[in-house]
Amino acid sequence: LTGAGFLVSLLGERLVNSEKAEVDVQSLGAKLSLVGLFFGCSLNAPCKQFNASLCEFYSRFKKTSEHKDKLEIVFISSDQDQKHWQDFLQEMLWPALPFKDRHKKMKLWNKYKVTSIPSLVFVDAATGKVVCRNGLLVVRDDPKGLEFPWGPKPFAEVVAGPLLRNNRQITDSSSLEGHYVGVYFSAHWCPPCRSLTRVLVESYRTIKESGQKFEIVFVSADRSEESFKQYFSEMPWLAVPYSDEARRSRLNRLYGIQGIPTLILLDSEGHMITRQGRVEVLNDPECRLFPWHPRPVLELSESNAVQLHEGPCLVLFVDAEEEGELEPAKELIQPIAEKLMAKYKAKEEEIPLLFFVAGEDDMSDSLRDYTNLPEAAPLLTILDMSARAKYVRDVEEITPAIVEQFVNDFLAEKLKPEPI
Repeated sequence: LTGAGFLVSLLGERLVNSEKAEVDVQSLGAKLSLVGLFFGCSLNAPCKQFNASLCEFYSRFKKTSEHKDKLEIVFISSDQDQKHWQDFLQEMLWPALPFKDRHKKMKLWNKYKVTSIPSLVFVDAATGKVVCRNGLLVVRDDPKGLEFPWGPKPFAEVVAGPLLRNNRQITDSSSLEGHYVGVYFSAHWCPPCRSLTRVLVESYRTIKESGQKFEIVFVSADRSEESFKQYFSEMPWLAVPYSDEARRSRLNRLYGIQGIPTLILLDSEGHMITRQGRVEVLNDPECRLFPWHPRPVLELSESNAVQLHEGPCLVLFVDAEEEGELEPAKELIQPIAEKLMAKYKAKEEEIPLLFFVAGEDDMSDSLRDYTNLPEAAPLLTILDMSARAKYVRDVEEITPAIVEQFVNDFLAEKLKPEPI
C-alpha cells in the first residue's frame, strides 16, 4: 500500500476537526507528502504549551511556505475524557483521530515508540516511514519551516565545525573521517550518565589500545557552560562546543534523542550501527564485540532488560540454569530473527520485534512475575510492555515452524492479546 491508500490504513478513513466536521483521509492523502503526528493529552501542561507554539508554526507555514499543501498535522490523544479532548481540539487548527478510535491510537503510539508527551513525529505520508522523530525541536529551531521536510542529513554535514578536547585544543570534525564514531548524549546532572561515563572512559581506552580507529563526540545536555566544563574535564574524547546550541540541537534531532544517556555508534561512513551503545558498553566491558552490530538474539540480562520497554519483544523462556544451556534455544530462533532483520534492513525500517532467550535466574523470574506468566518452560511469549499486552504459546515442544508461525501471526495482528 502506498499513497493515499497507505494513509487510510495508518489513520483510518475519517478524521475530525474542531468544527466537528469529518475529514476524508483518502482525499487528504492525495496531495500530502508529510504528516506530523502530534501525540499529547489535554491534561498535560507541556502539551498545552507546545500546542500554542505549534499553532503559531502551523499558521505561519500555511501562509508563507511554498510547501503549504504538502503538510498536515494530526492530533493523537491519550485523553480518557471526551469533553476534555473536545475542548483541547477547539484550540487546534488541524484534524484529530476520532476520540473513540482507541485501537488505532494505541497502534500509532506503539508503531512510533512514543515514550513521552508532547511528541511530534513527522512521517512520510506515502509510506509511514519516520522522517523526523523530534518535531518539537523543528518547531523551536526552524520557526519559518525553511528546512521542510526536515529529513535526516549525513552525520558529517550535521556535525561539521570545530570540536573540543578537554585540554582546550580544537580539532575539526573532518578528523573523524574513516573512524568509528560514538555520538554520546549525556549530562552531568543525570546520575545514570555519570556512571556510564566512568565505564565508557575505560572502554574508549581499550578500543583505542586495540588499534581501532575510534572517536567519541560528546553532545552535552548540561544546564550551564560551567557544569559542561566540569563534566567534560573527565572525558578523554571530543565534544561539540557547549555554546554551539544549534549544532547540539541538530544532532539531537538527527538521532531522535528522547532520553539520556544515549550512545549511538556509527561506522566509518557515518551510517548507524546501533542506538544501543549504552547497553552494549555495560554488557561487554572487554569490548570484544566492538563495534556492536545488532545481534539477532539476545540473552536476557540486567543491562539489556531496558530494551523490553522499547517495543514488542519475543522472549523464549527455557529450562536453563548453567552457562551455555541457552545456546540451543538461541540456535532455534536465530534464523527466524536473522530473516526478519534482513527484511526490515532492506526496507530501511526498524525491526518491529526484538528477540530474547531467557534461562532461570532472578531477571527471568521478576519478568515472569511482572507480566504474570505461567511457570512453564519452555514458554514462547511476545511481550509488548507499552501496550501492556502479552501473547503466549505454551506447547510441549517448540520448533522453528511454531516460532515462525507465531511471529507471522503477531505481525499480521492475528493474535489475541492478554493483558499484562
